[in-house]
Amino acid sequence: MSNALKTSIREFVEASFLFREGRNGLTNDESLLAAGLIDSTGILELVEHLETNFGITVEDDEIVPENLDSIDLIAAYVARKQGAKITGIAV
Repeated sequence: MSNALKTSIREFVEASFLFREGRNGLTNDESLLAAGLIDSTGILELVEHLETNFGITVEDDEIVPENLDSIDLIAAYVARKQGAKITGIAV
């Protein structure tokens, strides 16, 4: 998975959620939920961003912490979805 993908996701997360907490940084593996950075409305904003900017469709049953709880997990999820889209395999 590319660093550009993680960088793009990080920029969105930091611009959209980090300012609310007055924090200076976020590690790639830090839980967004445990850190209190994202709530249910934030998840919807994140999903919209992923769908719009990465050309994927996030299904309702995919909106789970295993896919969307850290920059690393989000990037891996997007990469899987994009790979599936290219190959035509359902994920």
